[in-house]
Amino acid sequence: VIKCKAAVAWEAGKPLSIEEVEVAPPKAHEVRIKIVATAVCHTDAYTLSGADPEGCFPVILGHEGAGIVESVGEGVTKVKKGDTVIPLYIPQCGECKFCKNPKTNLCQKIRITQGKGVMPDGTSRFTCKGKQIYHFMGTSTFSEYTVVADISVAKIDAAAPLDKVCLLGCGISTGYGAAVNTAKVEPGSTCAVFGLGGVGLAVIMGCKIAGASRIIGIDINKDKYAKAKEFGATECISPQDSKKSIQEVLVEMTDGGVDYSFECIGNVGVMRAALEACHKGWGVSVIVGVAAAGQEISTRPFQLVTGRTWKGTAFGGWKSVDNVPKLVTEYMSKKIKVDEFVTHTLPFDKINEAFELMHSGK
Repeated sequence: VIKCKAAVAWEAGKPLSIEEVEVAPPKAHEVRIKIVATAVCHTDAYTLSGADPEGCFPVILGHEGAGIVESVGEGVTKVKKGDTVIPLYIPQCGECKFCKNPKTNLCQKIRITQGKGVMPDGTSRFTCKGKQIYHFMGTSTFSEYTVVADISVAKIDAAAPLDKVCLLGCGISTGYGAAVNTAKVEPGSTCAVFGLGGVGLAVIMGCKIAGASRIIGIDINKDKYAKAKEFGATECISPQDSKKSIQEVLVEMTDGGVDYSFECIGNVGVMRAALEACHKGWGVSVIVGVAAAGQEISTRPFQLVTGRTWKGTAFGGWKSVDNVPKLVTEYMSKKIKVDEFVTHTLPFDKINEAFELMHSGK
């Protein structure tokens, strides 16, 4: 058993608490990882807020991490002690019908136990002050050591800087994949990206790499425009600058609508606007943002009858074990940006400040 520091969420709506926790050794087909760097994501904040129906407390949050394998359980063959890895919230077992289908990356092997905050055998590896602490998204990267299933880990280039590539565990991979895998953006196309946070910037990067000729960034926070343009946005607009709806504005700007649109916020009203900003006959809109539980999307069916397509994406459509190492290689060869996404680097015990910076749009 390893004793180490972790940021524990004791209950919903309260700040994280830095505690000493005990991390049990890995059981069969499990891997214990020393987490070197982690990032914070809106999904962590969503669960912490209490709005997540799958949220269970007390829990160690975090799903964008990178580290070194400390030890492996019985039967683990893909990684060994000392390997550099990224934990994966969408695993890849290679055996279930989802893994065998090239159309999806949504491995279901451990979905039920992962959603309940426990390891595949139904128990937790974390304790604190004599209490069992739940796992989160199968990763729990807000701990100096964590235990994950062996299908939830990608071995990556040992030379990669972990304080950067941890971001490939969720946000960057999600946005980039939404453009290149889910939408399959084509050269010369016109794209609109709603929400210019980390995921939106990654979508812009993906659209640019795919050869889009016009990429319109949309956000009410104009402080985000300069960064968006650095990533490839050709122009940025705010929905608050016109009396017309944002979809009307975009349809006028683009002679009938955009070829591809992306919703990177998790707002059902914006999801509708993103679809309706698409061009009749061929426009494709991808939902990337995660809306709160129980919310529903709406549009007039005629929008779809007249040739628009509504799609969604999880982790950018990447089959995780296969593709995360390739994404790290693309970063190392400077094909994709990662460093530019990092705005602040804080010590672990300032993790609540990191959440404040995220909420304030900084």
